[in-house]
Amino acid sequence: MDEGVRFRSHLDGSEHLLTPEKAVEIQLALGSDIAMVLDECIETPAPHEKAEAAVRRTTEWARRARHYFLEYATRNGNLGQRQFGIVQGATFSDLRRESARQVAELDFPGYAVGGLAVGEPHAMTCEMTGEGTALLPRDRPRYLMGVGRPEQLADYVALGIDMMDCVLPTRAARHACLYTSEGRVLIKSARYAQDQQPIDPACACSVCRRYTRAYLRHLFAAGELTAAILATHHNVHFYLDIMRQIREAIEFGNLGKFSSEMHARYAAGPV
Repeated sequence: MDEGVRFRSHLDGSEHLLTPEKAVEIQLALGSDIAMVLDECIETPAPHEKAEAAVRRTTEWARRARHYFLEYATRNGNLGQRQFGIVQGATFSDLRRESARQVAELDFPGYAVGGLAVGEPHAMTCEMTGEGTALLPRDRPRYLMGVGRPEQLADYVALGIDMMDCVLPTRAARHACLYTSEGRVLIKSARYAQDQQPIDPACACSVCRRYTRAYLRHLFAAGELTAAILATHHNVHFYLDIMRQIREAIEFGNLGKFSSEMHARYAAGPV
């Protein structure tokens, strides 16, 4: 519906209406540094007509959210919050470009590319990301929502993306999958039962400095909650370090080489 999104609470079944304005209010109350507008993210694949309608609705909701946010800021002074518009358009180049143009006209402090990495091939994700970023202001941060695997991050940066977020490092950690400079480590494997190496000898995180693969495997085997905590700490540190290496590669003009090496390491499967 054009007014907003109506849903039922999973706690008590009560019905609620989330409008673009209500989404702004909630994020202001939370005090987030970055606030996202309400948008319509549809399934993939989807017909062109449905994707086009979702772009229209996303733009209209973005317009309402921006107006409400600016009115609130006028009444209450500097909020210290940055509101981002969102580009949609599914896997259609024309709709991605049109959505980017429409959202850019609303003059947000930053922009997000949404509705990708939802089942389409990585090459398609990159193509649609490029269509959007090509038309977004170069002097504003650009955020690709919900990505990605370690070897893919440099690909998105090369397309003009500044920021990314993903559940993968934490979700994989809970399932005993650890990311390393040499590839994935599936720590529950019997091969690590006596392995006294750190998870990643090249990693400087506190987990790699203090614990062995054998010990972490033991924690998972024993069902200890500490296992997921330590694995999560390592994976998040690893992702942050990838971004550090990407910035370094850009500075030295080696981003393409860095990306190729990451793809090669992870194409080989678990180490």
